[in-house]
Amino acid sequence: QVQLVESGGGLVQAGGSLRLSCVASRNTFEFNTIAWYRQVPGKQRELVAIISSRGTTTYADSVRGRFIISRVGASNAAYLQMSSLKPEDTAVYYCNAQQLGMTYWGQGTQVTVSS
Repeated sequence: QVQLVESGGGLVQAGGSLRLSCVASRNTFEFNTIAWYRQVPGKQRELVAIISSRGTTTYADSVRGRFIISRVGASNAAYLQMSSLKPEDTAVYYCNAQQLGMTYWGQGTQVTVSS
């Protein structure tokens, strides 16, 4: 059973930065992709950023240029560095991993950006 544990969320002022961490129960390079999603109440969960096993990254238009996704195999961790945060970035952020047709989710971490 794969486990993903997120941390690093919190309250930050607009323009500030946060780094979210996702620690997996296995080496993150064993996954085909690692991704970060976010969700606000009443809305669908949306993809924020994704990184492939080859290191290819893709970002949502709303965060491109402000967020950076990365992963470190030695520490079984993936990260989402968020900069120039905006109030509309407020959401619960979820780590997602996919491998061999299986999808895994973390429990989520709340990010709140005050104006």
